[in-house]
Amino acid sequence: MTTLETAPEVSFDTSPERYRHWRLATDGEIATLTLDVAEDGGIVPGYELKMNSYDLGVDIELHDAVQRIRFEHPEVKAVVVTSGKDRMFCAGANIKMLAASPHSWKVNFCKFTNETRNGFEDSSAAGLKFLAAVNGAAAGGGYELALACDEILLVDDNSSAVSLPEVPLLGVLPGTGGLTRVVDKRGVRRDLADLFSTTAEGVRGQRAVQWRLVDEVAKARDFPDAAARRAAELAARSTRPGAGAQGIALTPLHREVDGDTTRYEHVRVVLDRDAGTATITVLGPTSVPGDVEELRAQGDRAWLLAATRELDDAILRLRTNELEIGTWLLRTEGDGATVAAYDRFLLDNRQDWLVAETIGFYRRTAKRLDTTSRSLFALIEPGSCFVGTLLEIALAADRQYMLEGQFEDDERPKPPATIRLDEFNTGLLPMSNDLTRLQVRFVGSADDLAAAEAATGRDLDAAAAAELGLVTATPDDIDWEDEIRLVVEERGSFSPDALTGMEANLRFAGAETPETKVFGRLTAWQNWIFQRPNAAGPEGALRRYGSGRRADYDRKRV
Repeated sequence: MTTLETAPEVSFDTSPERYRHWRLATDGEIATLTLDVAEDGGIVPGYELKMNSYDLGVDIELHDAVQRIRFEHPEVKAVVVTSGKDRMFCAGANIKMLAASPHSWKVNFCKFTNETRNGFEDSSAAGLKFLAAVNGAAAGGGYELALACDEILLVDDNSSAVSLPEVPLLGVLPGTGGLTRVVDKRGVRRDLADLFSTTAEGVRGQRAVQWRLVDEVAKARDFPDAAARRAAELAARSTRPGAGAQGIALTPLHREVDGDTTRYEHVRVVLDRDAGTATITVLGPTSVPGDVEELRAQGDRAWLLAATRELDDAILRLRTNELEIGTWLLRTEGDGATVAAYDRFLLDNRQDWLVAETIGFYRRTAKRLDTTSRSLFALIEPGSCFVGTLLEIALAADRQYMLEGQFEDDERPKPPATIRLDEFNTGLLPMSNDLTRLQVRFVGSADDLAAAEAATGRDLDAAAAAELGLVTATPDDIDWEDEIRLVVEERGSFSPDALTGMEANLRFAGAETPETKVFGRLTAWQNWIFQRPNAAGPEGALRRYGSGRRADYDRKRV
């Protein structure tokens, strides 16, 4: 029997005609996403998705649907998220699925779900607004889905409530930002948040409004009109282009897999299973659009959009399907001057909706790299093009190794490697902590940050990059191969769990934001709690949920 332990390779490919759980409809400036989960549609057999509960497959569809609204429907200014079930908005993550999941599955499931919810808020800041039209009970992850929206409208039918019942019922925590969004985003008073989070039945009606858990309630007969009114008000606040804008189709990705090598048009991934590495190479552009109309004509084949789709897919597939590939070696190939010119084109046209959405997608993909639990090493070699947008990949890495000089045995010697900063590195692509990767790199030294930013627009060779603190080491041709090999071997000798904790701590220096709390607290602590016997043991809450038997807790605080 197929289980989550033996699940086949997960694919993130889907499209609206293949959805089993969501319906996407557009009407002028308003799109409606209706959750109507197929009970027999689990991503693997072994559990039923009752009560509009979800698993990874449901979230893969949601992620795809929002991407299509962003790029295929620029006329849409507001999205209504609602349910197709009677009196049930969403019961959250499927408990049977969670109880049967290995640790790695829970981690990747929670992380992808968090990234999808955070993507709502990222798009909202860029103009696409979200309304949760909660037309039934919203529990756990169902309420967290609503919390990711700009506003929440709850039906007032004397039974529908919002709740976060994980602590009283399951012995775990809300796993996709619930606790953080309740207090940090919605401003719920701390004592009321405590009461709410330990009340399994939740809060409904006017009390939910008074506590700031929702923005409005409406009687069932008035609910459709109230949802339409609030969606129109949100659309009026949007900066999206609206009527007359023509979107671009997101066509299926072309991917060739040959053993341990995966080739896209602009991205290559090569696995070395003995070394435990994935070498990810992003190919730079070969030309620059003459104007926005040419970019629009290129559609989803335009370089940065196409390369970002491929890189995003590669990241998701690697971290979900290749758990023992613990070190990613990040490379680029191409002409740095062409990357710089492409960046200039994007910067000059950033007010255009398609350019803005493309930059937003790249920003979210770079964040996905930040939050991936793998060791990331950038290899900056002759023939690389770590400039601006692509330099962010190197700055996201835990270390950067830059070859000094050239490879002596190269049959067609390339000029020595250089890197170049531009405006994409100084503000357009912030991390989850709202700081640039340069600011995080130099969090302890304003002078070093200023010196690096002053070098914007200059080609920096290995010596200059090292002097500015932009790279970790600059081996020459004689030492390069041995140094990289030793680094990889050393990484492979450490505990993967310790590395994950260390890297996550070091990557997000500086002050916290709600987004870093979601990842740092609710994915790290949640998944530790998920492993504790009180939750996952034979007498734990997850295992006994629905059995009629109470969990038998070990009462020691640790």
